[in-house]
Amino acid sequence: MAKRRIIPQAAVARLIKRAGAERVSPDSIKVLSEFLEDIATDIASRAVRMARYAKRKTITRDDIELAASE
Repeated sequence: MAKRRIIPQAAVARLIKRAGAERVSPDSIKVLSEFLEDIATDIASRAVRMARYAKRKTITRDDIELAASE
């Protein structure tokens, strides 16, 4: 069974077009969507670990920023 993606393909297509592309292939949208979701999931996982280490249940902006900077 295919993994369900969270990031909408239309949003990814808009990002690519905003970067200057005139046309966008469906394969390029799918691949970029997968990369973005993998990166976001990794950052979120690190942020959760940081919050747990600080004995908090709430993920803060600082957690996300610190996790993204690693």
